[in-house]
Amino acid sequence: MLSQSALDEAAALLDLCRTRGLMLATAESCTGGLVAAALTAIAGSSDVFERGFVTYSNAAKEALLGVPGALIAAEGAVSEKVAREMAVGAIRNSAAHLAVAVTGVAGPGGGSPEKPVGLVWLGAARRAGVVRSERHIFSGDRTSVRAASVVAALALLARMAG
Repeated sequence: MLSQSALDEAAALLDLCRTRGLMLATAESCTGGLVAAALTAIAGSSDVFERGFVTYSNAAKEALLGVPGALIAAEGAVSEKVAREMAVGAIRNSAAHLAVAVTGVAGPGGGSPEKPVGLVWLGAARRAGVVRSERHIFSGDRTSVRAASVVAALALLARMAG
C-alpha cells in the first residue's frame, strides 16, 4: 500500500525534522494511519515521530482531538475547518511541534455533488500557531485516493517544517 514515493517523502521529511529538532504527529481519518505507517516504516523515526491519532469516526475526532461536535455537524467531517481543527487537536494532545490531519471521501461510495469521491482536506499546524489547509481531489479507486493523500500529507508537513 505504501508507494516508494511515500517512503521517499517520509525519509526526507524525517531528515529535515531531525536537523531542525522538530517532532511530528498525525491525525488521520480516511487514511486510517497510513501517514503514520509511512513515517514509522523508516528506521530511526522514533526520534521525530511523536504519535498518531486514527480518528475515523466523528466521535473519535471529538474525544481524541477535541474537534467540536457542532463543527462536524455544521461543516461535515470532510471539510476544511474540521481538517484544521484535527491538526490543532493533534498539537494540543501531543508533544509534537508539527501535525498533519487528513479527512476525505476515499470511496467507492459516500460521495455527493458537494463532496465527491476523491475529495481530501489536509490540515497542518505548528505549535507556534500557524495553521494551513489544502483541498485535493484525487482520482482513482479507494487505494489510489488514500495513497495520494499520504504523499500529499507528507509533502505538506515538509513545507511546514521548511
